[in-house]
Amino acid sequence: MEKFKSKIDLWFVILVSILFTLILIRLAYDQNWFGFIFIIFVISYVIYSFSTTMYSIEGDKLKIKCGYFFNFLIEVKEIKTISETFNIISSPALSFNRLEILYNKYDTLLISPKDKNRFLEAIKRINPEIKIVLKK
Repeated sequence: MEKFKSKIDLWFVILVSILFTLILIRLAYDQNWFGFIFIIFVISYVIYSFSTTMYSIEGDKLKIKCGYFFNFLIEVKEIKTISETFNIISSPALSFNRLEILYNKYDTLLISPKDKNRFLEAIKRINPEIKIVLKK
């Protein structure tokens, strides 16, 4: 089994941190302690998701994990194309420097492995028929 951590953009971390800090300041100013505690739980989940987002190849399957709720398995033999993208659609990717995986007939998923080259090599070892499209 090979594991690949997700790339995390620094600006993304800064943006999320500023957003949550402003929300917490406002809730404390309003003395809305229920809201404050709720946001602390949300922040805890976001931190957990950031630290556990990873992609692993287990046998002939690609496993994608992001937090408690997003666990996904894709048969590597079902992957048709992997291409670089800077798509901002919500996904289990913590960077905008992403890979779009096209599998089955019309299904797509966006991921952002920190070591793209090693990830692509590992996938290609299992299914050499996958078309890889990298931007120059």
